[in-house]
Amino acid sequence: MFDTLSERLSGILDKLTRRGALTEADVTAAMREVRIALLEADVALPVVKDFIARTREKAVGQAVLRSVSPGQQVIKIVHDELVAMLGTKSAGLDLAGVPPVAILVAGLQGSGKTTTTAKIARRLTEKERKRVLMASLDTRRPAAQEQLRVLGEEIGVATLPVVEGQRPVEIARRALDAARLQGYDVVLLDSAGRLHVDEALMHEVREVRDATRPLETLLVADALTGQDAVTVARAFDEALGITGIVLTRMDGDARGGAALSMRAVTGKPIKLIGTGEKPDALEAFHPERIAGRILGMGDVVSLVEKAAETIEREDAARMAKKLKKGEFDLEDLRDQLRQLKKMGGMKSLLSMLPGLGRMGKALGKASVDDTVFRRQEAIINSMTPKERRNVRILNASRKRRIAAGAGVSVQEVNKLLKMHRDMATMMKRMSKASRKGGRGGLPGLPGMGAPGPGAMGPGMPGPGGGLPGMGDGGLPGPDHLPPELRDLLGKK
Repeated sequence: MFDTLSERLSGILDKLTRRGALTEADVTAAMREVRIALLEADVALPVVKDFIARTREKAVGQAVLRSVSPGQQVIKIVHDELVAMLGTKSAGLDLAGVPPVAILVAGLQGSGKTTTTAKIARRLTEKERKRVLMASLDTRRPAAQEQLRVLGEEIGVATLPVVEGQRPVEIARRALDAARLQGYDVVLLDSAGRLHVDEALMHEVREVRDATRPLETLLVADALTGQDAVTVARAFDEALGITGIVLTRMDGDARGGAALSMRAVTGKPIKLIGTGEKPDALEAFHPERIAGRILGMGDVVSLVEKAAETIEREDAARMAKKLKKGEFDLEDLRDQLRQLKKMGGMKSLLSMLPGLGRMGKALGKASVDDTVFRRQEAIINSMTPKERRNVRILNASRKRRIAAGAGVSVQEVNKLLKMHRDMATMMKRMSKASRKGGRGGLPGLPGMGAPGPGAMGPGMPGPGGGLPGMGDGGLPGPDHLPPELRDLLGKK
């Protein structure tokens, strides 16, 4: 998400921060490069023009050019203008009505509308604790109603039974009647899509809207279609009066132009973004957090929220108790690797940590991805419970058996054991420091806790205790990493 734009803007703004003082010519040249970067990211031209004009006007002011850190001031201005472009405040779904509240989902065929309807239902059920009923109004596309029913079974949300021969308006009315009788809080109406915007589509959706009077009329748009998504949003808004937008396939759009243009062109907020195929791959759209990610400032709030969603309270308490005693066995390491996977993997994690967003690309160059962690988990799974709790009994024959069971070499088993040994040593140091009244906190992820010797700062990996699968205790070693990743890790 926004990878290309983030890389370009970070590079441009880094040049400004390296200068001791800025002239008006420096700012003008930087704004010219920002303009090109936004256009290449498929942001609408009128939006780019307004953005550059506002940013340049503020960036060439006396307060910036004469400030102690003019480069940082310019970055703040760019950040604030990005937030303004994206909508300033996050806008959640409006559910403040007399139950059952109707939410109408509209969009073109192929935009991910039915899948998104199911994702919204799951989100409302799990996060808002609402009873949700889904109803498919798509009587034209073969098996559309069956698709929603199957998705409903998968996520545990009820769907309206199909009655052959009913028109979309009749289905919508029946859904609301059923919801009233059965005590549902929300009714999600998945309307039919078309391959293009046409009057027949708009007339059908308007009929449903007038009959159900939904609190929310959401447009589902595919981010990968770029400016075409903006055109579709404008057409639906003019004909239907949408209240918000859900952008799908944001994980596959490295440019992000549709998201940056959508609010400015339509005036309607982006409420949710789809970030994958899984039922839980739907996020609230927070303009300030997205702007921070684009500029490489990270998104710690979202990281904490994601951790809170995925970490089981009992597991966290058990882990904290063990770490307080300085204990850390291979079963604990496996739990940490699984936790990392639940949170979206290493690349997702790095994109949310301030200053580390560009490490994702460097990891790709080094061929270090989440498959490394899957191999490490496979190695641990090949061990007996006794071996996982007591690594001292792992002799040569046991290591050969474990390697064969995991489909790896004995060398990889040894590297995993070394990584575990380094982390266990760090845990003991932290335990001693905490008992003496020191600061050493408890890490939530492998190598991402309090700093070890040579670490770059709190929560940053250092030699001998860094990210799993990297550095002294993992795969590959520092000599095999690209220069930019070695620099970021503090490896010279």
